Amino acid sequence: MAKVTSKLQLTVPKVIADQYGIRPGDDVEWVAAGEVIRVIPPARGNNRRGGARSLGVRERLRLFDQATERQRRRGANLPSGGPREGESADRGWKREDLYTRGRPR
Repeated sequence: MAKVTSKLQLTVPKVIADQYGIRPGDDVEWVAAGEVIRVIPPARGNNRRGGARSLGVRERLRLFDQATERQRRRGANLPSGGPREGESADRGWKREDLYTRGRPR
């Protein structure tokens, strides 16, 4: 038997999770069925968290390479870690202000 936490969360017993293939991050469906509640496990092969599990290795590597190239291009636009072109470095405060902010002077 599972207990409901103060956040209204339940723990799926390991035996049930293993039997129905329920893993952390899966979405389960809750269906009111008269006096009972049905918990529908995820269908086998459904995408989880954006579908990374359903993609093959080649496709995931291709997407990783694309993201790496985008990040490389972004970094090329930053002169020594400073603000991007057209952006101002002046925020209206200095780092030192963080140490005295809110304290009586």
